[in-house]
Amino acid sequence: MPLEPGIKGSAGCTVTEKETAKALGSGGLDVFSTPIMVALMENAALSSVRPYLDEGMDTVGTRLEISHDSATPVGMAVRAESELVEVDRRRLVFEVKAYDEKGLIGQGRHERFIVGVEKFLAKTNAKLDK
Repeated sequence: MPLEPGIKGSAGCTVTEKETAKALGSGGLDVFSTPIMVALMENAALSSVRPYLDEGMDTVGTRLEISHDSATPVGMAVRAESELVEVDRRRLVFEVKAYDEKGLIGQGRHERFIVGVEKFLAKTNAKLDK
């Protein structure tokens, strides 16, 4: 199956104390944190395209431009959705949105690149060599 625009994905969670801005140090309030919203958006995107990748390949996030527009309290469910909107060889661009039970809480664009896992990890781990 070829990678083409229109592929959709989703990921979700229920907000607990562990996902709050206060717990993650990204703020001082007990509300759903932007870092966890970003993680859900990335997860929605990467999980949507994994079935289309050859063995030994994966994707890595390289760019994210989002807004976090509405706070979500502890105990409320959150869902992120992604749609692949552009494929340029190994570069993938997604529209991403996040919702809580009352509506849209964040949105933006996310870019990922397709990489060969072995080569990528070898290059990354080479940073440890002295």
